[in-house]
Amino acid sequence: MSLPEIVSREQWRAAREELLLREKAATRARDALNAERRRLPMVEVEEEYVFEGSDGKATLLDLFEGRHQLVVHHFMFAPEWDAGCRGCSGFLDQIGQPAHLKARGTTLVAVSRAPYTRLLPFKARMGWTVPWYSSYGSDFNHDFEVTLMQEGEWVERPGVSCFLRDRDRVFHTYSTYERGLDGLGSTTSFLDLTALGRQEEWEKPEGRASALGAPAGSARVRYHDEYED
Repeated sequence: MSLPEIVSREQWRAAREELLLREKAATRARDALNAERRRLPMVEVEEEYVFEGSDGKATLLDLFEGRHQLVVHHFMFAPEWDAGCRGCSGFLDQIGQPAHLKARGTTLVAVSRAPYTRLLPFKARMGWTVPWYSSYGSDFNHDFEVTLMQEGEWVERPGVSCFLRDRDRVFHTYSTYERGLDGLGSTTSFLDLTALGRQEEWEKPEGRASALGAPAGSARVRYHDEYED
């Protein structure tokens, strides 16, 4: 095993402060990258996809639950599988209280290609509360490039897609796949992928913080049992 070098406290502090400069530079670069992501154009989703969830049939618009934004975790679960992907399961395990996303007008759901009757017992086994929908029978997974034809067979891959709602119109704003999911799981990490972002005054481009007609995002933070949905 290769372990870190042993040094004095003073040497450690000097090395830590040197690294801190690079960490701050990386944070500023990440903020700039997030701003570029929010400046991406968006495309209207005109296909009328049909999903199945706990309340029966649902449209993509229904998945928003009346909020402005939707984050979809493309959970790998093919129709012929008896259980979901282990990696995707670990991803859902790390997701915390969704009330903080909802307070910023954002709904998080999981969508898989397997029929809902296969998803439901596995969801119960895992104890997840994140809404989970089946896209079985629709082109949703194919259109958003998480079910691909490779060497004559369908192959699944993990991903996250973000959508924005303007009244009854739905727009696709962003998608990322595979290693693009590294580091996701927290409220802010999901919001950084969306068109409205964290809705803070310091974010660029200007105007996104007030898009929901509410105080800046950090001003809306509460204990998760104090939110009024």
